[in-house]
Amino acid sequence: MTTASSFPDEPNPSSPIDDELIGLDPDDPETKAFRAHLERQHRVHPSFTVEGYLSGVRDFTESANRLGGHRKLMAGILVVLILLGVTITAWDALVYVFNTFTH
Repeated sequence: MTTASSFPDEPNPSSPIDDELIGLDPDDPETKAFRAHLERQHRVHPSFTVEGYLSGVRDFTESANRLGGHRKLMAGILVVLILLGVTITAWDALVYVFNTFTH
């Protein structure tokens, strides 16, 4: 039950996520999962900092762990390909530096 406030400038205590869940059973597991999904979607990270990049990686790993079957396998393959690209790039840089100073 909501009560009307006598102060019109008072902020509404409900969040935008609560507005999207109107009419749903709060104890239902699917509703709880949907709420968690909405909270992840509305979370804002500063992407221009190292912490922002790391939180993006954390979100990717958490979502990959929630997946199952072939989707989890594809996420693992994607991570391996990224690491392979970083390794090859680092190796090429080391070879370039070594060749520059030895010749």
